[in-house]
Amino acid sequence: MTDHKGSCLCGTVKFEVSGDFDSFYLCHCRYCQKDTGSAHAANLFSQTAQLIWLTGAEAVTSFTLPGTCHSRNFCKLCGSALPNIQAEGVLVVPAGCLDTECTLAPTAHIFTSRKAVWDQARDEMPEFKNLPEPPEST
Repeated sequence: MTDHKGSCLCGTVKFEVSGDFDSFYLCHCRYCQKDTGSAHAANLFSQTAQLIWLTGAEAVTSFTLPGTCHSRNFCKLCGSALPNIQAEGVLVVPAGCLDTECTLAPTAHIFTSRKAVWDQARDEMPEFKNLPEPPEST
């Protein structure tokens, strides 16, 4: 069994996940695109791990999209995505909020039929280790 620690961006909320993750999905559904403001969400799932709020539990806010099973937790101070327990009792942990290294590689891309048009050619783009220099103006 593995223990993972995580936190929000401002450091108010800290948590621990005790147990192993079953899967790691990169979700391209429209809800996850809206939640993250990005091409996809990166979420770890576990049916057996336990979530323990260490600090800042009072700053954790929940949102469920009416008429759906889409829900998320986030810090009400900085907006960072945080773990939540879905209706089926499945723990969902946004991978980016972990402070400890998770060695589980993504299991699959899901809802790829809803992939953003601008996300299609990402493997063909140049990569930079840091922010690139701005282009020179002519």
